[in-house]
Amino acid sequence: MSDSGNHTHVPGPSLWPIAFAVGIACLLLGLVLDSMVIAGIGLVIAVVFGILWARDVSRDVRGEVPEVEPETRAVADLPAEAAPAARATASAPLPAYTRSRFLEASTIGLGAAIGAVVTVPALGFMVLPSFTNVEENDVDLGPIDNFPEGTYVIASYLAHPSLGEVSRRTAFVRNNGFTDGGEPSFTILYSRCVHLGCPVQPNGPIDETAKKDVDGVELRPVLAQSFGCPCHGGLYDAEGNRQAGPPVRSLDRYTFSIKDGRLILNELYAVANVTGTGASATISAYPWATPGVHVDGAEAWLYPIVPSQVTS
Repeated sequence: MSDSGNHTHVPGPSLWPIAFAVGIACLLLGLVLDSMVIAGIGLVIAVVFGILWARDVSRDVRGEVPEVEPETRAVADLPAEAAPAARATASAPLPAYTRSRFLEASTIGLGAAIGAVVTVPALGFMVLPSFTNVEENDVDLGPIDNFPEGTYVIASYLAHPSLGEVSRRTAFVRNNGFTDGGEPSFTILYSRCVHLGCPVQPNGPIDETAKKDVDGVELRPVLAQSFGCPCHGGLYDAEGNRQAGPPVRSLDRYTFSIKDGRLILNELYAVANVTGTGASATISAYPWATPGVHVDGAEAWLYPIVPSQVTS
């Protein structure tokens, strides 16, 4: 005789945890890419399916408990054929939160707590810099007359004077004259190697006798035909293009503006390569990225995170 009718149906595995994980992944992706739309969608998915998952795990506890009349002496007075049914009803076990369910929920909760302790700090170090880094302030380098045409000048300044020497920055500034449209043109290279951020040195004599201090900005002319990194042998030409060594792109550059005849440094940007020279150069510009990060080509897909501008 088949006893298939006596088997208790066991519900299949739930898909809510998978949907919950997808929501968390979307949330983190949105934070990494600085997209509040993706992060918001991920948050909604995670909350909705997290609630459904919790309801699924606790469905046995939330089941309605049938009301059972307390046992009375009337049971003994029932006819013989009715007594077994009454006794069965009176002694039927109430729905309970089984030990297996308790162990399952405890394991999931403990795993989630351990995962949070391990993951949250790592995510904080990975994501928070995209929102907390402080961008550099504009810097007044002084009158443009201090920058002779066709010659590089080493400009050294304090990005944050209140912090002292720890905030000292160096830029290589060359006056290119004027563009075809009559606009002033400057090549302003940041002095940090795009391999690991070591200080780049100009390959040429520095005229220390022509050194100037203009409102806290130190200016020294240099006959630089190229730039080199003493740390790992990176070499750049006069336009900042990589020529040799481990750097992955050209030297970073500053945008600039002219106000009342004075040269103002603005924000940094990354450069893949430069074609041409001086005022006629064509620059492949990208948002600023940290040293060692590719900004063009297939390799750029390996670096989806572009943190806020930091030049420390």
